[in-house]
Amino acid sequence: MSYLAVQTQIRHYAERLRTHFPLSMAGLLILLLALASLQGFGYQRMDLVVFALTVCALSIVLISSIMVITTGLIIRKRLRLALNSAQAPLKAEASYPNDTQFMIPGHSWLPMMTLEWRVVAPDAMHTRIRFNTDEDLLEETIVPEQRCLGGHITRLFTVRDVMGLCRFSWRMSQAAQIMILPKIGQLRALPLLRSMDAEDGIPDFRGAPQGDRMDIRRYAPGDSVRDIMWRVYARNRHLNVRLPEKSMFQSERTLAYLVSGPADEAAAGVARFAVAEGALGEPWLFSADGSSDVARTTASALPLIAGSRQPGRTLEFGLDAFLQQQGGQYSACIVFVPATKGSWTRSLLETLARFPGPFTIVIGIDGSTESSSPPHYWQRMLFSADKQASRSAAADLRELIALFGKVGTQVLVVDRQSGQCFDHRLKRV
Repeated sequence: MSYLAVQTQIRHYAERLRTHFPLSMAGLLILLLALASLQGFGYQRMDLVVFALTVCALSIVLISSIMVITTGLIIRKRLRLALNSAQAPLKAEASYPNDTQFMIPGHSWLPMMTLEWRVVAPDAMHTRIRFNTDEDLLEETIVPEQRCLGGHITRLFTVRDVMGLCRFSWRMSQAAQIMILPKIGQLRALPLLRSMDAEDGIPDFRGAPQGDRMDIRRYAPGDSVRDIMWRVYARNRHLNVRLPEKSMFQSERTLAYLVSGPADEAAAGVARFAVAEGALGEPWLFSADGSSDVARTTASALPLIAGSRQPGRTLEFGLDAFLQQQGGQYSACIVFVPATKGSWTRSLLETLARFPGPFTIVIGIDGSTESSSPPHYWQRMLFSADKQASRSAAADLRELIALFGKVGTQVLVVDRQSGQCFDHRLKRV
């Protein structure tokens, strides 16, 4: 077992132990200080004032623990009966408040205690609880940070006293179809993304030389003397050669695939916008990591996008199987990828070398594409950590573009925050 796996497991056990331990950090500190003072001053020095204060502190902690645990057991029993029925399907969007329609009684009878909870599965989400005074209900609103897909919702309920000394926590799951989609941001339009196959049609520098001799470039060692344009050389003394035109044609269908990896939320948002707003043309086929299903409509593609991220799991790279299933070795595909390198990078490069394609790589980003050379020490002192992280992300982006450019793949960079598109030179499209 790797060190990272052991560390994750230890953190998981520590979190479970903290959940079941009834005392908070403040309550544990007061308990230890009271016991030490009672032993050192109350008994050994017979200080009656300290003895009385420590006994009062211990009594408060003990009574609070009993009340919190008893109240928690009562509320847990009532909630178990209320959560037996399945919740209505929930479709939400990341980074925005979403009402889940989950409501429970306000429990105004709680003696100097509060009830709170948060959603912890299928992913940890920021949970807001609003008290409806008109109906005496506690209403839930979630703000998910990233996309996810699940068949149940698990909540961590906590009852704590108003002084923050004790708490009682438990988890409860409820059957519900939940689909959190990545946010689109400021995207309003995308260039028409169409699969292109090599054939005599639209001129394109990425195609195979199958057309007429229409392309012209400077002479390079190894070029045939028969291809030299001697008449042009006689006029301007420049050696140029004429080569067969490299051309493409639009495929009858568009293949698109979403690759999951670190910081892939922007790529998922771009993929969602592309399938929902018709940027792939008609007809199209879509798939994503984490599923072997193929979608032909927007309704069937959205669950694949949401399910391409599973918290705590690394999904298997499935682009090869998708291409073999849909067209074999000569399939052309549009691939949505993250802007940060990961294990997927090597797998995708191997796929690009194995399949002639051609491919279009769409990189989703959040933020500026500006970058520069590595900052000096004085820049690291003056600039904030966010600016340094932005520089590092821009450097990673340029490195990815260079890697894909070496294999002759067209690259399109889409900024989800500004809605702008850039080419492989990071020039605005």
